[in-house]
Amino acid sequence: MTRTLLVAPLQHGAYATIGDALAAAPTGATVLVTPGIYREALFVGDITLRIAPADGSGAVELDASDLPYPALHVESGDVSLEGLTIRAGDLPAISARGATVALKQVVLSTGYGAAIDVRDRGTLRAHRVRVTAGQYGVVFEDSGGTMTDCELTDIADDGVIVRLGANPEIRGCTISRCQRRGIYVYQSGRPVIEGCEISHTGDAGIAVVHESAPTIRGCWIHDTRGAGVQIGRGCGGEVDRCRLENTGTPGVDVDATATTAVTIGDSDAAGRTGADNATAEPDRHDAEAVRSRLADLDAMVGLAAVKAEVRGLIDEIQVNEWRRGAGLVVDQTSHHLIFAGAPGTGKTTVARLYGRLLAALGVLAKGTFKEVSRRDLVGQFLGHTAEKTAAAFEEAKGGVLFIDEAYTLSRATSRADFFGQESIDMLVKLMEDHRDEVAVIAAGYTDEMVEFLSANPGLASRFSATIEFESYEPEELVLIAQRIAAASDYEFTDEASTLLYEHFARMRRDATFGNAREARKLFEAIRKAQAQRLLASGQRPDMTSLRRLAGEDVVATVL
Repeated sequence: MTRTLLVAPLQHGAYATIGDALAAAPTGATVLVTPGIYREALFVGDITLRIAPADGSGAVELDASDLPYPALHVESGDVSLEGLTIRAGDLPAISARGATVALKQVVLSTGYGAAIDVRDRGTLRAHRVRVTAGQYGVVFEDSGGTMTDCELTDIADDGVIVRLGANPEIRGCTISRCQRRGIYVYQSGRPVIEGCEISHTGDAGIAVVHESAPTIRGCWIHDTRGAGVQIGRGCGGEVDRCRLENTGTPGVDVDATATTAVTIGDSDAAGRTGADNATAEPDRHDAEAVRSRLADLDAMVGLAAVKAEVRGLIDEIQVNEWRRGAGLVVDQTSHHLIFAGAPGTGKTTVARLYGRLLAALGVLAKGTFKEVSRRDLVGQFLGHTAEKTAAAFEEAKGGVLFIDEAYTLSRATSRADFFGQESIDMLVKLMEDHRDEVAVIAAGYTDEMVEFLSANPGLASRFSATIEFESYEPEELVLIAQRIAAASDYEFTDEASTLLYEHFARMRRDATFGNAREARKLFEAIRKAQAQRLLASGQRPDMTSLRRLAGEDVVATVL
């Protein structure tokens, strides 16, 4: 039977650190780790084991950024990692020597060095792995394995290096924003590179030199400063049916001495750039629906700065679609937002409209709206929170997840709020993994939202903008009250409207001021005062009297 070891620093009988568990683990063991940040570096020798979050939430972070070691070094062992975030400083996040390392849904970053460094006939099996920073992304030296559906971005040098006869299979991966090459193959490297997207590189998308012989099939290579594919002297292999757009000239640069077989197919047509390609695909957005939603936004009382911010976001999305169609560089953007300000300032209404606008633009599938608060995300025992947060996120897919009073997730009600932190850590992961499927809007008081954003190192970066909702001016509150009344077939007299303005002007409008909620509460009270006045008259009122809210009704309410 497989032995399972639990890492839970606060649980009696469990291991306090991952390293402690590894020291006690027999071969074949599974190490389950409760959510948290573990500031340690791990070494695994000649054993087989699996490391994963205890509850499957993926909220486990191994942080060796301040240590002079790789975050994980595997020597001749066989290690499987799932659902972890791993950070290193000036050494690889994962270093494998003659070892087998299997990674699934792991996020990696490092400062200087490779995020993953596999050497000495090691094997890497990486599926849905994300590398977010590093001097290099992945290095294969005299090693092999597979990379499937992985994403590498913001690499200071080369995204993937394949050298010294290494022969990995790299399929369905996305490699972007590398300052040098997306994939660099040299010293007799023989990789299979199939169905990958490589873009925004400082040099060639794929560079092949030193008698290497890769197989490059069905890749989309675009927006590269150098050639899409560059083949050097004496190299072989094949380049088959790759799509090239907005690359250096020529798109495929093959040295005269190379024996590489090149079949471009119809990629010349696919590679057109500029105005000729701008109309190649129809716009995904519904222009009429966008205009209608923006009109609904403009119809809201006040909020001039908020409206300008939202319009700016929508304009940027539309222009980016035009740039993408023209073959120009378009940076990946998040649609997650912070709505900060006092209650009753229209945050929920604007969030609904924002979701509908994104749906009309084709950014979100449905534009649905799910509102949650702390009680909807936080469970009653360790592990339950991650499950509830993931479930709420799943329900919001295709639309907006609106987290009201989001700061309560980071506000400790006791010595430490582990459950709220667990929810935040889970949100950080889900917001990145599903940034194209859900727009998360976190709302709350301005000062408290600053505290919320500091609860996780990666949280603030997940949000593209903070929109500040100012309290309404007295004249705006009068207009809101008038609209609330009209919706219920009431109307204020001129005298009543003047008295309303004077009342709102006297009110203290601090951070806790209810704004539109105050206007609604006041309307309800005035309506009751009118009812008492009409009943006291002893006569059946006519239609006009039933609708009219008079000055005396306001006076009876506010004095």
